[in-house]
Amino acid sequence: MDESLHQQAAVDTGLIAFEPRRALGGALSWARARAAGLACAALLAFMSVQMLSVVWLKSITVDEIVMIPAAYYHLAAGNCQLVHEHPPLVKILAGLPLLFVQPHETDPAAMGRAPDSPLGKWTYSERFWDDNPELFESLSFWARLPMIGLAALTGLLLYAYARELFGATAAALAVALYALEPTVVAHGRVVQTDVAASFGYLLVFYALRRYLQGPTLRRALTLGAAGGVACLTKFSMLIAGPIVGAVFLALFWRARRRALSPKSVAAHAGATALTALLVINAAYFFDHRPLGAEGVKWVHEKAPAGAGDAAVRAIEATSYVLPTDFVLGVFWQLWHNREGHNAGLLGMYSPKGWWYYFPVAFSLKATLPFLLLSLAALAWGAYRLLRGRDRRFLFVLVPFAIYAFVSMAGALNLGIRYFLPAYMFLFMLGGALLGRLWGLRRAGRAGRGGAAAAVFLLGWMCVEAARAHPDHMTYMNQLAAGAPRWWYLSDSNVEWGDDTRALAEYLRGRGETKVRAMFLGGFLTLHHHGVAYLDALAVPKGETRYTAIGASFLNGSTVSGYERGGRPVTEEERVNTFDEYRRRTPERVFGGSIYLFREDGR
Repeated sequence: MDESLHQQAAVDTGLIAFEPRRALGGALSWARARAAGLACAALLAFMSVQMLSVVWLKSITVDEIVMIPAAYYHLAAGNCQLVHEHPPLVKILAGLPLLFVQPHETDPAAMGRAPDSPLGKWTYSERFWDDNPELFESLSFWARLPMIGLAALTGLLLYAYARELFGATAAALAVALYALEPTVVAHGRVVQTDVAASFGYLLVFYALRRYLQGPTLRRALTLGAAGGVACLTKFSMLIAGPIVGAVFLALFWRARRRALSPKSVAAHAGATALTALLVINAAYFFDHRPLGAEGVKWVHEKAPAGAGDAAVRAIEATSYVLPTDFVLGVFWQLWHNREGHNAGLLGMYSPKGWWYYFPVAFSLKATLPFLLLSLAALAWGAYRLLRGRDRRFLFVLVPFAIYAFVSMAGALNLGIRYFLPAYMFLFMLGGALLGRLWGLRRAGRAGRGGAAAAVFLLGWMCVEAARAHPDHMTYMNQLAAGAPRWWYLSDSNVEWGDDTRALAEYLRGRGETKVRAMFLGGFLTLHHHGVAYLDALAVPKGETRYTAIGASFLNGSTVSGYERGGRPVTEEERVNTFDEYRRRTPERVFGGSIYLFREDGR
């Protein structure tokens, strides 16, 4: 009897010991089967935490000065006029948390300026921040939080797209490249349209590929929704219309030789267009307001000479189908591209830009391992497409080529951020190539060499990511070692106003309450950090112990026209306004973007 009890006890003990081992084994099997997805989640979580930490360290950028008030105004007032040069998706996302913060607000119409005028948006923005000094940090933080979520969502979409094309390992590696690249981390936390445009552009081609795999009405509706969302991210995403339209024309032409009839193709094209229009109108609350006297005046000012009346009639006609402020935003972007914008590149200046601007900027702003990997992956992908007839690469190389061509043809060279949608396809190609190299690790010495190269490049990217933190915005690689960064590029590449907090803390620590300055956004944000901003063009040296100059102003391209001795300065004088400071050694440089100079001779 006792012996049988002992045997039963031994069996029970074995079962108790066996169950945890079986559960652990099951968990490990589950994790191995989903290793790529878990790696993707971990990478995006790491990137999000990194961006969140930078939000606590950095002030808002110059663009966020107007974008955050516009975000709140869009939702709280249901009015889309403020900053209509950008579509509203980012503003809707950034404005949602602000509805719970409940800042004090001012009706722009009561300030004597039209909210859709340039002066109106800046007047309202200044009043918005000045009416909420105690909420400055809260408003800055909560508005940027959804942007981090959107950046993570873009990473998930990148993973899904790359997994369908090249498999789970390549997709996880593509997300690793995305999460480690400083330009992505820099702009993923900012209330602006660049990462959102990357999401929209990727979404259109993801939905388009799905549709072409099996054309159905449901997938046509999904494609239309994706196109509508893309157009709500950035007006450059209007290129989705011609792209999708060209695909439907090709399908219609080939329909008689395929199972899909011309009638079905036409029905799908109509459903896609109507869905896109519905999504766009919904984001603007179906607002088709009349243009009004101020709007007509503004259009006449921006239209080419003699074309004002025709432009007004075209805008009014289009506004029956699309929201008025959407149409005005498109018109503003066309005007902006025609007029150009002052920019600097390698010591040169131009308002119209250079066709090679983005290749040069990419070669300086991308990490060197990602730059090398991108060049190799483009060549490899082209080879696989042309020689190997691997059609998977068609859905990566064509979107990249289209966006690269459109970007290089434009006149706005304000930052590598404009090129971010093209980055997504480089991440996919790079991930696919790294996955291929890693898969060769058992194929002899050459294969092991390829695997070692993949590990080396990824490790190098990790080193560069650590080196860039927390100053991702101004990051440049080792190719920019021969001259100051502001000489190579200008604007958001080297300065965007987000190092204001660090400057203010440094000055306050030395008992300074004012500074002679000229840097992006400082005229509005600096006093919220306890230091008065004195315009360096209006206040002579000697009024303060310090002068703070932004990198883009040292470059000269960002300096606006002004008068000197009762006459307008020449172009040469304008770009060399702060030439004296180019040759001086700053006491401190904040984030690579704001240079602080001592003026008391010490």
